Amino acid sequence: MRVLVVASPLPGHVLPLVPLAGALQAAGHDVLVVTAADGIGVCPPQLTTADVAPGLRVGRVLLRTLIPHLRLMRDELAGRAGTRAVGLLFGAVGERMADGVAAAAREFAPDLVVHEPLAAAGAEAAARQRVPAVLVESNLFDAGQLLAAVLADYAPRRGSEGFPAPAEVLTTAPPSLVGPRHGRPMRFVGATPERPFDEEFTRPGQRPRVLVSRSTVDDPRRDRLMTAVAAAAAGTDLDVVLVRPDRWVAKRPLPPNVRTTGWLPFPAVLPAAAGLVHHGGAGTLLTALAAGVPQLVVRGAGDRRGNADLVGARGAGLAADLSDLSPALLERLAGDPDLAAAAREVAAEMAAMPSPAELVPVLEQLAGRVRG
Repeated sequence: MRVLVVASPLPGHVLPLVPLAGALQAAGHDVLVVTAADGIGVCPPQLTTADVAPGLRVGRVLLRTLIPHLRLMRDELAGRAGTRAVGLLFGAVGERMADGVAAAAREFAPDLVVHEPLAAAGAEAAARQRVPAVLVESNLFDAGQLLAAVLADYAPRRGSEGFPAPAEVLTTAPPSLVGPRHGRPMRFVGATPERPFDEEFTRPGQRPRVLVSRSTVDDPRRDRLMTAVAAAAAGTDLDVVLVRPDRWVAKRPLPPNVRTTGWLPFPAVLPAAAGLVHHGGAGTLLTALAAGVPQLVVRGAGDRRGNADLVGARGAGLAADLSDLSPALLERLAGDPDLAAAAREVAAEMAAMPSPAELVPVLEQLAGRVRG
């Protein structure tokens, strides 16, 4: 079986597809991952990849697309735009990738196309190759609704009224967090690039360790989250570690119990941590849930406000605005037994979902029915 995997050109969109792509390849199938820009660099070397939009500058496309819609841009930056802005933004990004994806699909001749909701070019490639499409949930939004929002902008750009619904939907968000979903459950498996890191962080320290992370999306602005956490950590009995701090934070004096480090593979280091503070990205959030580690999610733009509130409502962590950060909040994150118990409950719920490898036969049957 030949499987084309299509992802938007950002690390947080590629990585959720890597475990399934790896499982398909391990089962003996030919897999080609197509993406662009920063998405290419996070794919593991054992997977075959193709850059379908060389030179694509995603940030520039997103900014040019949103600037004419000032009210919508304000809503998106406040995390209150729902799927309206993301459909517009990733319809435009998808258009830049579309011809490259179509060319790769023609040459590769897949039996099956696997894609995430914001990669509408995957839906088009499956339709044009007349093969089934499998939609893989990559965040906490309902995958079908998110894809529909993107296709509403993308399809007219491609001169189409729309494309067939996916033949299968794989859902990874734990139901106790988001409620029941249409689709077939699949366990979320955290994936990270293969890079050197300080293995000290795989072992518990003498004091409770709180990791602080920021988005993998490049942002030229100062990172206010890490600055605020560092200030709040002063005087606490916590070992606070700023992961990949921006250049402003890295240069400023820090409290004695706050330090910095480079990149860390969160699936490997979170089990040794007492808590995680982060920006609300779905990949980071789901990785922490899978590890059973309480998290403090700072509300932000896009889906990050909603992500934070879902975690807070489940009790597996805390949702906070940047102005809420305080020593007491950090100490509660690391020491509240109720938060830790709820985080472990969600981790057990996720571990009980079928693994990507267990779903390979389902996809084989799906492609086989079409070939037959």
